[in-house]
Amino acid sequence: MTGGAGFIGSHTVVELCEAGYTPIIVDNFSNSHPDVLKGIAAILEHEVKHYAIDCTDEAAVEAVFELEGPFFGIIHFAAYKAVGDSVKRPLAYYRNNLLSTEVLLHKMAAHNCHRLVFSSSCTVYGQPENLPVTEQTKFQPASSPYGYTKQVCEQMITDVVASKQSDFSAVLLRYFNPIGAHPSAEIGELPLGVPENLIPYITQTAAGKRAELIVFGNDYETLDGTCVRDYIHVVDLAKAHVAALEWVQNHNSTCEAFNLGTGNGNTVKEVIDAFTEATGVPVAHRIGKRREGDVVKIWASPLKAEKELGWKTSLSLKQALIDAWNWEKKLTK
Repeated sequence: MTGGAGFIGSHTVVELCEAGYTPIIVDNFSNSHPDVLKGIAAILEHEVKHYAIDCTDEAAVEAVFELEGPFFGIIHFAAYKAVGDSVKRPLAYYRNNLLSTEVLLHKMAAHNCHRLVFSSSCTVYGQPENLPVTEQTKFQPASSPYGYTKQVCEQMITDVVASKQSDFSAVLLRYFNPIGAHPSAEIGELPLGVPENLIPYITQTAAGKRAELIVFGNDYETLDGTCVRDYIHVVDLAKAHVAALEWVQNHNSTCEAFNLGTGNGNTVKEVIDAFTEATGVPVAHRIGKRREGDVVKIWASPLKAEKELGWKTSLSLKQALIDAWNWEKKLTK
């Protein structure tokens, strides 16, 4: 599991272990922290093996395959992931996200590993013309370098499957907006520096770590002028990876994409209000300028995942916000 100590990766480690898998984490902590491994161990009551390497390092990745293989499959989370940051640092995103995927695909072929679950994103759709988004929705030009790297990685994987060089199969999981934390509060979202995502900025502001939350624009064509996203509890999202591994085991020489979302959209303002309603804690905020690279509104049709993976969300926005707040309070102690 590349990036297995990250926000989504760490929760997926827990769900995989509980489903009977034995994950091997590969993570250089560029977007996470070693303490995450302690949180995972606290939940599972045992440690999970970890290699602290950069997935763009071909020799290091080769060593993991030689030491730990053969593998049942690979889940590839490792990537830089912030829309705003990618606008500021496009070359870093191109190098890290594209090269790590290329290296991994080469090593999978060399070691006869034929199952891949890829961590993609709803940003591949750009600003869609029609909502909700289905897997057949035509890609629009990416709104950010981050979104473009996900488009390219998806195409790279699709081309490898289409080459018919082996019975290689892949699942492309297009996440919408993961939020929340494990209900134990042992693991959760752990941004380094100033948060790029809405929920940790909300919780940090509510906890007094930040003076205020800046809402990037309130003049969009939405219900209250703020951007709309499909917010999915990270535990629900993690469970989808277990379902994806089971699906890919039974589908050879296939590449399929699945939207992972709730099917509902909420504005930024609605989420701020929902947080205060769920926790009783106000969030100081003000309206700022629009942020370059932001899509105006997007939410998923999750029907394909429900039908083919047998997966659907079960946790509410309110529960996700409560879990995120409990995680933040633990960090603040």
